[in-house]
This record gives sequence, structure tokens and C-alpha cells, in this order.
Amino acid sequence: MFKTYAFGVDLGGTTIKMGLFKTDGNLIDMWEIRTRTEENGKFILSDIASAIDNKLSEKNIAKNDVEGIGLGVPGPVGEDGTVFQCVNLGWNTFNVEAALSELTSLKVKAGNDANVAALGEMWQGGGKDYKNIVMVTLGTGVGGGVIVGGHILSGVNGAAGEIGHICVNDDDDIVCSCGNTGCLELYGSATGVLRSTKRYLEANKNIQTILRNFENLNVKDIFDCAKNGDKVAIEQAELAGKYLGKGLAAVACVVNPEAFVIGGGMARAGEILMESIRRNYKHFVFHACRETQFKEATLGNNAGIYGSVYMLLS
Repeated sequence: MFKTYAFGVDLGGTTIKMGLFKTDGNLIDMWEIRTRTEENGKFILSDIASAIDNKLSEKNIAKNDVEGIGLGVPGPVGEDGTVFQCVNLGWNTFNVEAALSELTSLKVKAGNDANVAALGEMWQGGGKDYKNIVMVTLGTGVGGGVIVGGHILSGVNGAAGEIGHICVNDDDDIVCSCGNTGCLELYGSATGVLRSTKRYLEANKNIQTILRNFENLNVKDIFDCAKNGDKVAIEQAELAGKYLGKGLAAVACVVNPEAFVIGGGMARAGEILMESIRRNYKHFVFHACRETQFKEATLGNNAGIYGSVYMLLS
């Protein structure tokens, strides 16, 4: 039986973004609820179920006219819907699809949040003309989602696409959140760029730069100063582009995408970062992958709800 509606849910550590869609991809309504992580996140799924029931009542939609729920989760998710721990939610390993389906009496399809965002950008965003893309999210960390032939490449336990943990520097001893050193996330994320810049300023106190004038320096300040010609800021922006270009070159040699779709807060730095990423990518990449396109993500924080619906429907 043809169903008219579907729900997209993007589960974050602070808020849960939810969307009611027509199954043709048209977003009807969007709202958020708080993520209650207390008591190891035991309230999260029941809160989602209640929010969906409330929306169905509000819109006078019957459950038998709903295809189901697509769910993006901040952690590895197996093919059968098993979550392999979500530390920031307090979850251990369990089958999230089965648990939410039992609460809602609806079909549920779950996937890693970065992978799901990649699907959203491929379906209705910056990667719309492609079926083979890598979504790169530059924020507090470096996230990734790999789409091959229109489908998520998730790996045996949902860890495919963790591009932030590719080793790009053998000569540093800073420890990443994953426990390793040299990870791309340490140098190509907003957190990493800010850390690297502060280390440089501390180690080179005799070098003049406008960056020293900021009492609470942030990554936007660094890129703004780079755009205004500050030499130290330009060097730090270039260093981030070098590591990101090198990391994405490694990714391209494995999956050979048509395009990288770049999003996240740090992507708003614009061309001063993107030009460096593209140039360094071409320097490091295998020649057959050199013409990969670089596109800007366009769905912003809504990519997850779009992608979760696409995942459900595909």
C-alpha cells in the first residue's frame, strides 16, 4: 500500500531535530525536542515516540498512512539497526530500530548521523546531481559520510566514514578523543585549528599578528584575519587546508567519489579554506581522482532529517 508520510529524526546530544515529510521529499513540518541524556539516555526513544504521536494527532494523520521513521544516531549503527554505543547519549549496544519500532508501531530505519546527513545532501542538497559522494562536516570535529551508488557505505559495524580519524601527522603527540594521535580531526576541525593557532602563538611570542588582540580568540576570528591579510592567520588557514586536502586525497583513493560535499560551521570560512583544500587535495591525490568536484553543502542542520527519510524510503 502506498504511504503518504514519513518522519525524519536527527538525534543529537543536546536536541533532537524532527521532520514530517511527504514521501516525495516535501518537508511539511519541522520541530525540536530536548535530548534527555540523564539516566543513560533511557528517556530518549520514548520522548521521540511521544513527539511523533503528538504530531500525528495535531495533523490528523493516521499511522497506517505513515511509511515509517528514519533515524540518524551519533554513533556506529550496524545493518540490522544495532547501535554500537553512543557515548554522548549514555547508550550501550542495543537494537535501536527494534526498540523505537516497538514504541511507535512503525517501521524504523537507523543510520549513523554523518552518513545520514550525506544522504540528505545527495537527495536534496549540494550533492543532488551525484550518486557517489563523500560528505565532509567541519565543526567541533571532522565528520564524514560515504555514499556509493546512492547508498550509505557503513562498513561491518557502522564505522565507515570516520574520516576524522585518518592519520595525517606522525610527528605530533596530541591525543585525539579516539585515543590515537595524528588524526585529521586534530588539525582540520574548528577545535583543531584553534588549538594549533594558540600553540603557534605561545611558541612564537616575538612574531607580531593581529590575532594577539583577541581576548577570546575563536576560529572565525582566525579565518577573518586571514581574509584581511594577517600572515600568521593565513599560515594557519593554509595548514588546515593542507591536512584536509591530504586526508581527503586518502579517502578518494579508496572510494573515488564524484564529489566531496563540504559542510559544517567551519565551512563558512569560504574560499580562503576551500581553495587550500582543493589545491592540497590535487597535490596529494592519485592522478585518476584529481578531477573530483568540491561542492558546498546547502541543507545545513536539516541534512540529517532529509537523509534519514531518504534512507527509510530507499
